[in-house]
Amino acid sequence: MVNRLYVVMVMLICGMIPLVGCRQSSTPTPTSKSDKLQIMVSIPPQKYFVERIGNGYVTVNVMVPPGAEPHTFEPKPEQLKALSRAKAYMRIRIDFEEAWIDKIKAANPKMLIVDTTQGIKRLPMPSSYQEVGERLHAGEGENLDPHIWLSPQLVKAQAHTIYAGLVKLDAKHQRAYQANLERFIADINELDADIRKNLQDVKNRKFIVFHPGWGYFARDYGLEMIPIEVGGQEPSAAELATLITKAKKQNIKVVFAEPQFSKQAAQTIAKEIGGEMLLIDPLSPDWLNNLRQVSHAFARVLSQGGAFSLWAIAILKLTLQTT
Repeated sequence: MVNRLYVVMVMLICGMIPLVGCRQSSTPTPTSKSDKLQIMVSIPPQKYFVERIGNGYVTVNVMVPPGAEPHTFEPKPEQLKALSRAKAYMRIRIDFEEAWIDKIKAANPKMLIVDTTQGIKRLPMPSSYQEVGERLHAGEGENLDPHIWLSPQLVKAQAHTIYAGLVKLDAKHQRAYQANLERFIADINELDADIRKNLQDVKNRKFIVFHPGWGYFARDYGLEMIPIEVGGQEPSAAELATLITKAKKQNIKVVFAEPQFSKQAAQTIAKEIGGEMLLIDPLSPDWLNNLRQVSHAFARVLSQGGAFSLWAIAILKLTLQTT
């Protein structure tokens, strides 16, 4: 009797072990840190995109550190050296990339270069104050707007390109990347719907901002961006006076600025119109929540017009600083 029980127990144990092993192997597990794909990107929002799609299988490093100006940034020697360990560089065609791309490629000739702008028709940047507000069309050799990460719809296109790049490097985890991509796209669609809802009832659809980085956002959501900086240059005294007159005529009481750029001109305009300056960050690493909060800021400012109170501005400042 004891021998029979022993045999039965052995058979049960032997039968259970393969089942347990099979169940564990059917679910992908995150790769150990040393085995993760080393990916280099230019700006913090790209890090968010790559980590969402490559979750558990990538380590992402950013060229432009927080607070740095991405258009004139120059990579440090140690950053170029770090490229030797990267499996891919996800480029977005921001200004510093165009100047440094040959050196970036030379730092690691085997590194995959993924152009996340592919399939995206970029808009030209206005080159003068006369062109501000005009509907410009893209053409060869023009200064094209690189700020495609500020449009949720264009980020969906970038996400598919990033997914394809990761699968090319690591096909065995394609199913995990696909599932991550689908979840990310669902979150983007929800964000897009939230922004449209936030902005649907605004009274004044024009806003003043220092750096002209919000053109795609304005286009997507029916707004009009009035930039202070045009063609990479701050306004002359005459141009500044024109902006102040335009702001007063449009009853604009809030001037937006970005932490990476000069705030002096924005502060001057805000003072002259009896308004306030608000900071919005185009390079926040928390891309999804940041754009949602920015849309709330636009909605509150543009829906109030001239009646926007200093108390409401103070609340908005606190909200944007904590995102």
